[in-house]
Order: sequence, then structure tokens, then C-alpha cells
Amino acid sequence: MGYRLGVDVGGTFTDLLLFDTATGAFWRHKTPSTPHDSSEGILNGVTAI
Repeated sequence: MGYRLGVDVGGTFTDLLLFDTATGAFWRHKTPSTPHDSSEGILNGVTAI
């Protein structure tokens, strides 16, 4: 069992894709980017997923 997380940080939005390698299920989320600290936008997206 495992997961893979893909993140695309853009100027306007941060896109996340979480993939469950055991079941093939995946979840997507788009959240506003945070230019002052990109990790904040990533954490917001992970929390939402």
C-alpha cells in the first residue's frame, strides 16, 4: 500500500494529484497559489485532499 503525490505550483493555482497505488484511486485538488510561501499553498491542498 502506498500513495504518490504530484504537485504543480503555478503563479495563480497550485494543482495536486494524490494516487493510491494499491487501488488505483486518485484525488485532484486545485487551490490558489501563495507566492509569498509556496509551501502554504501545497499544505492547503494536501489538507483539502
